[in-house]
Amino acid sequence: MKTLVLCTTAALTVMACSEPAPVQVYQAVPVELRDIVVSARAAGQIQPDTVVEVKSKASGEILEMLVETGQIVQRGALMVRVDQRTPRNRFNEAAATLTVAHASLETSESRSKRADELFATQSITQEEHENAILALANARADVVRAEVAVENARIALADTDVLAPINGTVISKSVERGQVISSPTSDVGGGTVLLQMADLNLVQVRTLVDETDIGKLRAGLEATVRVDAFPNQPFNGEVLKIEPLAETQQNVTMFPVIVRIQNRDGLLKPGMNSEVEIHVGERQGVLAVPNAALRTQRDIASAAQVIGMSEDELQAQLAAADSVRDSQRRQPVDGAEGPLPAAAATPPAGNTFTTPDGRSIPLPEGVTAASVRELMQKRFRGGQLTEKEQAVLRSLQGSFGGGRRGGGGGAGRRSRVGGTDFEFGGDYIVFVLRQGRPALAHVRTGLTDLDYSEVVRGLEETDSVLVLPSASLVQAQEQFRERVNRMTGGGSVPGMQRKAGTGR
Repeated sequence: MKTLVLCTTAALTVMACSEPAPVQVYQAVPVELRDIVVSARAAGQIQPDTVVEVKSKASGEILEMLVETGQIVQRGALMVRVDQRTPRNRFNEAAATLTVAHASLETSESRSKRADELFATQSITQEEHENAILALANARADVVRAEVAVENARIALADTDVLAPINGTVISKSVERGQVISSPTSDVGGGTVLLQMADLNLVQVRTLVDETDIGKLRAGLEATVRVDAFPNQPFNGEVLKIEPLAETQQNVTMFPVIVRIQNRDGLLKPGMNSEVEIHVGERQGVLAVPNAALRTQRDIASAAQVIGMSEDELQAQLAAADSVRDSQRRQPVDGAEGPLPAAAATPPAGNTFTTPDGRSIPLPEGVTAASVRELMQKRFRGGQLTEKEQAVLRSLQGSFGGGRRGGGGGAGRRSRVGGTDFEFGGDYIVFVLRQGRPALAHVRTGLTDLDYSEVVRGLEETDSVLVLPSASLVQAQEQFRERVNRMTGGGSVPGMQRKAGTGR
């Protein structure tokens, strides 16, 4: 057992001692012009834009069903006929009552006329004359009531013929010939639904979009809808609205999005499964870098460790990159640069500062390269600069800019120096290969397709960025190295001998 431990420890020691020389773990990728298209995908079902339930105002037995599902019906066309016997009897009764009312009115008018003549000769009393006038008024009221009853009976009789309320397609049928139905005007349950109609010239898809993507969507965005029935024929749609109330499915919060589609040819049917692609944004011919090249302040140290950059050099690089970024932000939108400060316009010969990317910057009189380096490190550590120190850095910021314009401005492509849409992009740090050496640069990104990001500011078309391992990968490698060192006692032979001497 003791010999086995010695052999294992020795093997680990040999592995540690014979560790190969570090290899280059990054890849230099040129900044290039790309087309970036971003879309949100989701599944849903085709639904009619508007569905109308058809009911009959008349109750009774269905005598005829004149339409079937799938049939296209024009507004006003006869679809269902209900038994008319009871409504027709009521109409005849109302018509007879109206005839009596008219006869009664004629009699009352004749009596009122005689009463006027008799009252003029004082042959009847005032009360008798007033009674004749009242009888005439009641007769006229009876005629009006009879006319209304006849009209209502005529409407009820007409309601036995159920007509199409819209131009559309019959999508469902709930009753058949011979079934007795109830009217919604007399049934507290709402009456019997005979048919459902929809105008299928306009359909919609109700789809659920994850809350992480919903902030990128808005009404009016174009969408492409595909269905299994027509796999090679996409349908164009438009986002109609985004529902304000979220839905939770399997602990995932999602928002319903309604996409409206023109369906003039009637190819899309309600209930078809569909795949919706909502076009969030598109950039044509913009500078783009791989997303793997973008770093944040949290993982910049581990990335610098991968390329062998020391902490002091990293701090100097960050300070120089901050100066370049500040200089770019103060440039006009058209990219024109202002003159250098007077102190830096005519520097003494030989008094220069070499930046981490190899450029030589002339220094004002009385400012040395060592003092500039100390100021950069002090600023990086968050120290409070005096007014004189701030003036020194301000005098150099124009030179740190190096004449580089953020966002690029190559001919034949769209420049977006002024900024980007609020829902896209962010501020990142990239390692740039300049003059054969890694250097830091601040970049502002725009639209991203998860593989590449649009560069709004900070890089030129001639730059190359370094694609590095992720921070988690670097951390895992470091932990493995420390674990091997602990097992081998730091990788030295005395450590192995101490372990062998203990008998463990």
